[in-house]
Amino acid sequence: MAKLYVTRRDGTQVELDGTTDGRSIMEVLRDQDIDVEAVCGGCCSCATCHVFVDDAWLTQLPERGDDETELVESTEHFHGDHSRLSCQIPFSDDLDGLKLTVAPEE
Repeated sequence: MAKLYVTRRDGTQVELDGTTDGRSIMEVLRDQDIDVEAVCGGCCSCATCHVFVDDAWLTQLPERGDDETELVESTEHFHGDHSRLSCQIPFSDDLDGLKLTVAPEE
């Protein structure tokens, strides 16, 4: 089981244990009731799972696809390379210790 370090919208920080069985980070956050709505269920069509990835982890994630880029760039709280849709990041043991912040609600 890998760990995620998440800063919630209210500024509190939580440490989450997540299984790395092919689920996305969005599913880990949603299943542990952490501030993501995930309206589209992970189809990369709504941006309600928008997160900001910590600097140290930017190069360790898969690149944003065109659809993800279009969605995060259209949000009010876009933060360049730090803005990601958590539904588009597969959670794996390689991401043990990942730090992220849930973006403000749109």
